[in-house]
Amino acid sequence: MPKTHNRWLVLIAVLVAFVPIVIDMTILHIAVPSLTLALGASGTEILWIIDIYPLIMAGLLVPMGTLADRVGHKRMLLTGLAIFLVASVIAAFAPTASVLIGARLVLAIGASMVMPNILAIIRQTFDDANERAMALGLWGTIGGAGAAFGPLVGGFLLEHFWWGSVFLINVPVMAIVWPLAYFVVPKRKPEGTAEWKFGQALALILGLIATVYALKSGFKPGSSVITSLSIAAIGLALIVWFVRQQLRSATPMLDMSLLQTPAIVAGVVMALVVTGALAGVELTIAQELQFVVGRSPLQAGLFMMPLVVASAIGGPVAGYLVKYVGLKWLAPASLLIAALALSVLGVSDFHHPGVTVYLMMAMLGLALSIGLTASSIAIMSNAPADKAGAAGSLEGTGYELGAGLGISLFGVLLTNIYATNLRVPEGLAALVPANAKDSIGETMLAAQGLGDQAGLLEQAARLAFSSAHQTVLLSAATIVALLAIGVGFALRNYSAPEQSGH
Repeated sequence: MPKTHNRWLVLIAVLVAFVPIVIDMTILHIAVPSLTLALGASGTEILWIIDIYPLIMAGLLVPMGTLADRVGHKRMLLTGLAIFLVASVIAAFAPTASVLIGARLVLAIGASMVMPNILAIIRQTFDDANERAMALGLWGTIGGAGAAFGPLVGGFLLEHFWWGSVFLINVPVMAIVWPLAYFVVPKRKPEGTAEWKFGQALALILGLIATVYALKSGFKPGSSVITSLSIAAIGLALIVWFVRQQLRSATPMLDMSLLQTPAIVAGVVMALVVTGALAGVELTIAQELQFVVGRSPLQAGLFMMPLVVASAIGGPVAGYLVKYVGLKWLAPASLLIAALALSVLGVSDFHHPGVTVYLMMAMLGLALSIGLTASSIAIMSNAPADKAGAAGSLEGTGYELGAGLGISLFGVLLTNIYATNLRVPEGLAALVPANAKDSIGETMLAAQGLGDQAGLLEQAARLAFSSAHQTVLLSAATIVALLAIGVGFALRNYSAPEQSGH
């Protein structure tokens, strides 16, 4: 394949297209208190508003990546951007939590058409392994910094506008991105031969949603264990059926042979766990800063700036270091550093952060950005060019499924510890509704109706949430540390693939 002369311009176009997609993964984290109060949303509705986006994307990325290999990456990219634009407008003016959940679902459909094509276009545009590592490093920068930048953008918008502005900001961005991608990204002849079956795609989506729904509902007070286990069994059965169909097919939607390469498996697992831990931690810290510490959305976003800046640096650093240190050393080392930072943050006082907290936020951003870029290099550098879309969708699935499961798992953990630790002051128990224990947002809503006694319930809520927040951060640290050991073991015999054109 001849080298694309304007390849760096192509890279700029697809990275700019990636910006609103990745920011939308985290921009709502900072808006949770505002959404809760403005829409009167329950804790469960809030989790679905945030969660439906990564979960639908996780289910669609594989079929969309495979479809793109058949119909063309440029066509899919432009279609996805247009859908994303329309859904952003609907979300911005959603009158209820249910409508917002639906709009987020459509946003996910558009985003799932964009994500795998960005990675595939990068893979096809850069034949040189060193250039490709640098390009993927810049992609990792946008991914890490964009996700971290989401809360800052959200905080700034919420400081000056209503909550819908966090979606409406996508409109001017798309007005620039769409024509840029149309004129710059080359149109290539599709090379994919995999079948695209709607039933299999639907089974994967329903399987993921059913499994996560069972997880969310199963731990709620008064829920039926039998019902939750039954729904979980159905969800897992659908996922198993999807995998079996891929293994049996001569032209599968998801090429399972990619998972025979240890480096690709390690990359996918890293993407899954790191994004899960990061999403859960970000959501928890955003609520801690606003509900407990009392910072405004903008102040909470600024608090996370060390994470943003360090994440922006991590991608290019990883692309540079992997040539000298090697992937098998860089990947586990970055995860261990991230685990250390999470541990320190877990025992820190966010009321009086000091230098240590900001340093640990920066260390966390740098380490996770390097780790995510390393996972991208592991996957895309070991995948053949004609399976670039499938490999890109596999990596994207790891990111989105990780984010969705992270929000679910840490959300359930946070909710249960919070409910257990919340001590409603004597004399107020009869005045506080039963669902007030479901989340700190619902407790704060309940406190609004208590008049002069509101402060007593709010203080009890803050104490309970701080305890839950600490447990979530320490749990994330433990998971990432275990992942570092597993990745180090999986990559112990890894050697970089030979440089060659395709």
